[in-house]
Amino acid sequence: MNMPTKVPTKVTKTRRHLTWLVALLSLLLPLAAAAQQQGLEIDIVGGNAAALPIAVVPMPYQGSSTAPPTDVSEVITADLNRSGQFRGLPLAQIIEKPTRGAEVNYPTWRALNQDYLLVGRVLDAGAGSYRVEYELFDVAKQERLLGFALTARANAMRDVAHQIADAVYEKILGVRGAFFTRIAYVTATGTGKGAQYALMVADSDGFNPQTVVRSPEPLLSPSWSPDGNRLAYVSFEGGSSSIYIQNIGSGARELIAKFRGINGAPAFSPDGRRLALTLSRSGNPEIYVMDLGSRALTQLTNHFSIDTEPTWSADGSIIYFTSDRGGKPQIYQVAAGGGSATRVTFQGSYNASASVSADGKKIATAQGAGNNYRIAMMDSTLGSARWSTLSPGSLDESPSFAPNGAMIIYAAREGRRGVLYAVSADARVRQRLVLADGDVREPAWGPYRLPR
Repeated sequence: MNMPTKVPTKVTKTRRHLTWLVALLSLLLPLAAAAQQQGLEIDIVGGNAAALPIAVVPMPYQGSSTAPPTDVSEVITADLNRSGQFRGLPLAQIIEKPTRGAEVNYPTWRALNQDYLLVGRVLDAGAGSYRVEYELFDVAKQERLLGFALTARANAMRDVAHQIADAVYEKILGVRGAFFTRIAYVTATGTGKGAQYALMVADSDGFNPQTVVRSPEPLLSPSWSPDGNRLAYVSFEGGSSSIYIQNIGSGARELIAKFRGINGAPAFSPDGRRLALTLSRSGNPEIYVMDLGSRALTQLTNHFSIDTEPTWSADGSIIYFTSDRGGKPQIYQVAAGGGSATRVTFQGSYNASASVSADGKKIATAQGAGNNYRIAMMDSTLGSARWSTLSPGSLDESPSFAPNGAMIIYAAREGRRGVLYAVSADARVRQRLVLADGDVREPAWGPYRLPR
């Protein structure tokens, strides 16, 4: 099976039944809209009644120079609300505005039924930088849980806010927050020969979008390196598929694979030294692992079926992949060093595009039933595998876990419009992220970032 330089119309008609092959043939997809500087539009479409009430008091600027452009408390509140685990007190109901612990009147916050209280202020730090000092309190216990300060320049104040939200999330829930992370996705403008594609990177909340790659040919399957500095992706420049690795900071890129036939679905190993990929150099799509230092290839599968969409376990010992060797696409696993493949998913007639949580206990898939494809999750946290459906759409695909496993980003169709959703792993909260004009596809949630 070779990758065609142009995708015939009949392939488009079978897209609903071959979603798992998108990683190889995503020329089919109406990929999407141009990057907009205002970022992704956020629309929360669900809620969690059990969310913890928290008051994030406005953090005023108390310096003498120009105030920073970012409202830190607003970003923190939005982050916590989007997680589904917290319910921020509306600004109109915040009747007192302390900026430090000594100013906190606990009876006020108990009367407002708040479990937690976050206060702070923004100060000058010199040389055009700002210092954000914040404190987190348990209202019932009248106890300070956190008290720290972060310093950044004006253009990094959103990063500071995300890091504070991460700290609050972890202190209260005992799970590392994933707000100070990034997402990658693919967009396109125009149609036919006038189409232009872009590989984009944005903050986890959709702000600060940056164009990493532009091309008149389709781009697809972005995959993050574990250090968050590089993206592997597929490009169709020249009319056939090739795999590149792009350095996000420098803009330098490196051609990794341009073999005869299919070069698709790259996935970095957890140590960043290897790349799992799908190649049809032997005539059939198989799973390979490439050592990025030596470029040596190890073939992991050898089957007459289509094997594609590899993804690594967190310890790098196992590779999960999609295969139709049992008749319809299902998730299989194979040792990263080679060996026999075993089937992983048994519920549902169709499972593809696996994403594995960092603890290895959850696997999200695009699960098909009839003409409907929804995001489902197999959870083995309590031992036996339990399945839950996370999305309500009819053509949902490309799930990707946040690094803390608490949320999943995925692609969906709404009419002719391609959108992204982030859904909590318990399915209680969904968040729609769409570009202002057109479609967006192929989301990938990046790793944790080092604090600035």
